[in-house]
Amino acid sequence: MQSKKNFYKKILIWRYKYISERQFIYILSVLVGFLAGLGTAVLKNLTFFFESVLEGKFIRDFHYSLYFIFPIIGLILVYYIKIKIIKKEIGHGISTTLHAVSKRQGIIESYKMYASLITAPITVGFGGSAGLQGPAVSTGAALGSSVAQFFHMNAKTRILLIGCATAGAMSSMFKAPVAAIIFAIEIFSLDLAFASLVPLLLASVSAVVTSYFFFEKDALLGFQLVDDFAVRDIFFYVLLGLGTGIASVYFSKIYFKITNFFKRIKKPVHKLILGGFLIGLMLYLIPPLYGEGYGLINNLLNGNSVEALKDLPYNIDFSNVWMVIILLLIIAFFKAIAMTTTFAAGGVGGIFIPTLFMGSALGNAFAKIINALGGSVSESNFTLIGMTGLMAGVLHAPLTAIFLIAEITGGYELFVPLMLVAAISFAFTKYFVANSIYTVELAKRGELITHDKDKNVLMLMQIDKLIETNFKAVYPEMLLGKMLKKAVANSTRNIFPVIDKNEEFLGIVLLDDIRPIMFDNEMYDKVDVQTIMKAAPEIIFYNDSVEIVMQKFKESDAWNLPVVKDKKYVGFISRSKLLTAYRNKLIEVTSS
Repeated sequence: MQSKKNFYKKILIWRYKYISERQFIYILSVLVGFLAGLGTAVLKNLTFFFESVLEGKFIRDFHYSLYFIFPIIGLILVYYIKIKIIKKEIGHGISTTLHAVSKRQGIIESYKMYASLITAPITVGFGGSAGLQGPAVSTGAALGSSVAQFFHMNAKTRILLIGCATAGAMSSMFKAPVAAIIFAIEIFSLDLAFASLVPLLLASVSAVVTSYFFFEKDALLGFQLVDDFAVRDIFFYVLLGLGTGIASVYFSKIYFKITNFFKRIKKPVHKLILGGFLIGLMLYLIPPLYGEGYGLINNLLNGNSVEALKDLPYNIDFSNVWMVIILLLIIAFFKAIAMTTTFAAGGVGGIFIPTLFMGSALGNAFAKIINALGGSVSESNFTLIGMTGLMAGVLHAPLTAIFLIAEITGGYELFVPLMLVAAISFAFTKYFVANSIYTVELAKRGELITHDKDKNVLMLMQIDKLIETNFKAVYPEMLLGKMLKKAVANSTRNIFPVIDKNEEFLGIVLLDDIRPIMFDNEMYDKVDVQTIMKAAPEIIFYNDSVEIVMQKFKESDAWNLPVVKDKKYVGFISRSKLLTAYRNKLIEVTSS
């Protein structure tokens, strides 16, 4: 053990001597990209393995009835893995990563390197209606954080390497290195500067090379653009943007409603039973909701609606285009419900790919409606751009949506409709849903990282490091003479917190307020603290964000404010210490 420590120490010393900080960050970004790519490859292969086993000859012999059973089995397995092996909460990948960036200075627990890697393939492989992008990001981010911690990198570098891991996971998943960089910048609000851009580039390339090594040229979305953009279709694209905006609002709202409903169910087992039954029933009635749904997306992109809907256990006249349109709309409607129920029941997965699924069904149905009414538009193009609209609206990531669809399909000639639909859908959704599914809980708690540097600096500051405790507390029944002897004479501060026997905060005494009587001996036994105390100009609560603390100082015009936790006195925060800490953090965050 000692020899290992010495070897590790020698590596660190050698690194400090011969490799500059920037060069070392470049090396680590390549390493993190490789690890993120490797994690994503394992994630995809495990999921494909479960799907191939369950959808092989065995399931064909028993027909579609097992679509009801498999998701329930998967959820039960995930439940027992959580409570027996991992024994900790996994959380949703991108949301928990954002929280680690904003409130934990990029420190992610090591168990998250493997938690999603085990549970997500079981959830999705057994039919859970979710995606793998969130778990891939969670796995990669945990690997990036662990690498940064291993080499004792500072908080800023830890966050940058988490961004590199995010880009790596995205790049490896979709073989889209440019979109991956934009995703990391857009979702994690990283600076688009040389210091961060080069590591992101290196990580993204490293990950996509790793993906090519494992999967060669196989792509999740195998489609090449055939039809060019026609200017005459602009009006229809505007309508599609509005349609995907409405669908994005529905997707987000239904997610919030179902999630809140399941939160009221206290026991995880009850959630599992109810959620498992509902998922099983939906997949039994609508088998295309099974798993991620890449089969349906690719078939719609290639104009094969019959193949996309072949698993539906009904006698369908596929020559009737209106029947196909209705079925596609039903599938899109229930995808958001099935996905959210999968999460609420205890499954592990992501929302990224379900948005592509829903968008493809809506875009294709929209094109079919236009053509059925006498128009002539490209169904494959509208399918693609429907995916862009849903992604831009639901994820609040319009740039990622534009570049991802363009990059993975070679559809750069569709940039005009891609940008138009993404902009309309994002603006419409943003008006009704202020925060995405990823960020809504963080925004409620004031913990959301944005591109506003001032707010980010305040968010990255920790309130417990600002609290000063060298204030002498006094009690309401304490007489003036005793207060002067016990507190004033032994303190270098001019303010004294008043607490009761349970240490609950009651008020303050200012040295200026007692100065006129502090040398009058006759008052020592006549005046008590309760008489001379007064209310604090404002109270800081321990769970207040630093932004709120700053606002309280501004509104109260005070120099010191008390901090209270569960009604109990904790200490004081001074305006001068707060501003000094803000200045130091700003220098740390903005330095290259």
